[in-house]
Amino acid sequence: MLTTRRQALKTITAAALASTALGRFSASAQPATETPTTTARSTVPIGPFTLPTLPYAYDALEPHIDAETMHLHHDKHHAGYVTKLNEAVAKDKPFELSLGSKPDVDVQLRALAAVPDSIRLAVRNQGGGHSNHSLFWQTLSKKGGKPVGELATGLDKAFGGLEAFKAEAAKAGAGVFGSGWVWLTLDAAKKLAIETSPNQDTPISEGKVALFGIDVWEHAYYLKYHNLRADYITALWNVVNWDFLSDRYAKALKG
Repeated sequence: MLTTRRQALKTITAAALASTALGRFSASAQPATETPTTTARSTVPIGPFTLPTLPYAYDALEPHIDAETMHLHHDKHHAGYVTKLNEAVAKDKPFELSLGSKPDVDVQLRALAAVPDSIRLAVRNQGGGHSNHSLFWQTLSKKGGKPVGELATGLDKAFGGLEAFKAEAAKAGAGVFGSGWVWLTLDAAKKLAIETSPNQDTPISEGKVALFGIDVWEHAYYLKYHNLRADYITALWNVVNWDFLSDRYAKALKG
């Protein structure tokens, strides 16, 4: 009998939690605070790229994003991208050495043509996954809020206001076939736009600034929202870190 996608995801999650000796994670296991969590850094092999620590507890975004999803998403999926990225660059020692001890993956993603042919696809896919998720964690917060300053003005000018932007982004998210991202980007002309990308591709590789990304891979929402991607996107707006995004936009305008 074929296993359903929902059952498969639950099986993967249970195995992931058991492997870290945490058991099935519950909301009571960590306080819902903005304090950093203990993550599975030990699962990432030594290499130039490292898994960033979540800036809040696994259950900090409840009830909009559940703790179990956050644990699986960060400690397994994101960690997996970092692991595979380190494995890829280790295959080209001159390139690995050129990265230095604290490399910025975005530098490589902006100049993919300069990455050796033998590892370019891995850097694009695994490096993209690392970059996209590193930004994603920062753009979320239990504080919520709304855009301020130049970002509020920019959204008004480009989309007709926050609610219109959210509606357009949600429509774009519903239109992503399979796995991918919805982006709020800023181009060289300082123009805001909503774009989508497949898999772990990033607007950074097109010379744009990725201000905000909505992860619409199923691992980001399926345990709680099942096949209802639209419900996940609607809930996500409750935990967007608008203070972070407003500051990021202001800095990008000056860049």
